[in-house]
Amino acid sequence: MSELAAPAKPRRNIEAVLLVLALGVGVGANMLVGIDEDRAFDSDFWLQGGTLVALVLAFHFVLRFRAKYADPVILPVVTALNGIGLAMIHRLDIAEGTTAADRQLLWSTLAVAVAIGVLFLIKDHRILRRYTYISLIVSAVLLLLPLTPLGLTINGARIWISVGGGTFQPGEIAKITLAIFFAGYLSTNRDLILLAGRKVGPLQFPRFKDMGPMMAAWAVSIGVLVFQRDLGSSILFFGLFMAMIYVATSRVSWVLIGLGLIGAGGFVATQLFSHVALRIDGWLNAFDPEVIERSPGGSYQVVQGLFGLASGGMTGTGLGQGRPDMVTYANSDMIIAALGEELGLIGIFAIVLMYVLLVSRGFRAALGTRDGFGKLLACGLSFTIALQCFVVIGGVTRLIPLTGLTTPFMSAGGSSLLANWIIVALLLLISDAARRPAATGLLTDMEPALASPAAGRGPGRKGRNEVTGV
Repeated sequence: MSELAAPAKPRRNIEAVLLVLALGVGVGANMLVGIDEDRAFDSDFWLQGGTLVALVLAFHFVLRFRAKYADPVILPVVTALNGIGLAMIHRLDIAEGTTAADRQLLWSTLAVAVAIGVLFLIKDHRILRRYTYISLIVSAVLLLLPLTPLGLTINGARIWISVGGGTFQPGEIAKITLAIFFAGYLSTNRDLILLAGRKVGPLQFPRFKDMGPMMAAWAVSIGVLVFQRDLGSSILFFGLFMAMIYVATSRVSWVLIGLGLIGAGGFVATQLFSHVALRIDGWLNAFDPEVIERSPGGSYQVVQGLFGLASGGMTGTGLGQGRPDMVTYANSDMIIAALGEELGLIGIFAIVLMYVLLVSRGFRAALGTRDGFGKLLACGLSFTIALQCFVVIGGVTRLIPLTGLTTPFMSAGGSSLLANWIIVALLLLISDAARRPAATGLLTDMEPALASPAAGRGPGRKGRNEVTGV
């Protein structure tokens, strides 16, 4: 007896309801900041709240026409995170007399506009596979730009360039182009990489000549660490490749090799580069008075953040009621500490769960899409957000050494916000392809070259994702 597959539904109305809740969280947080600071419903509140509502609704209506089968949860989660970040940056502006929230609002507008442009320009995510090696060249150019005369050294790291009187971090865009390259390369050469190599116990290791891509990724990450002095980006780039090659091959041996390369590179870096050694020492001996006061490489920032988290307790001091401005770079590197102080452990748990939900929906899109390139790209982009959150939150809570990465969608920083909204647009495109009913009839001229042999579906067969709900 055959089962009847339920037709796929767009679920845009569910997204609209969730967006109302998400905007309530973001705009409500900004309202509480104004009330606590005796600036309730001032011009800043209406400008920031109205702009956020207009941007998100515009994105929502574009999805109704360009990707109506896209995942209905991704946009509301990102909206809530962006709104909370804007509220906290505005709260810190009031305490410090700065205008970072205005710049963040401007970057939010640009980021959403670019994400909408991605939805219009890229009708099918599989088109990106054609640009596999172009993406590699673009990645190399982006990573080399900070080493040119355009580059700027800030806090010891040379990862920014000067653009129009402001700064931009090309590495944030490079993580997207690298993900496109890795997805295209691994989906094309998967069978070559899987060729039998030496077997050691239950593990089967790849042949030495097939390790070229991993060695290249390792060299790139070490190059970022050496020349740009940025530990966070180095971890992010190499971790991205490790995750994607594991998804492509399902071999634990690649992970073990990668961990070995990370360990070797980290050990050599601590011996050769003082800034890395100081970061490690500041992590291990954070509460040592000499380490706290040391400059550079001291642990004052981390210790102040930990005190802020401790003072927040379970429920927090309330928005506008704490002193997160006592922490250095509270609106960027340490925004999790600021939120933990005023929202408490419960608030941090809620934020972390939103990130978990966002990443899981990205992985769900990867599972549902019918082509190998899309599966790898969605996994890589989702893992990028997950790894960035782990590195940032782990550094703030002293689980791992603190690095210079930003908290996605929340930290003050235009290049990070722009890159992450582009990732959202790509994940929505992939999820739309995954949830859209499979077309019957002949394949188009693009589909045979992009179809994944592992998918196991012919041109006229229906996929399991046709019966998925929300």
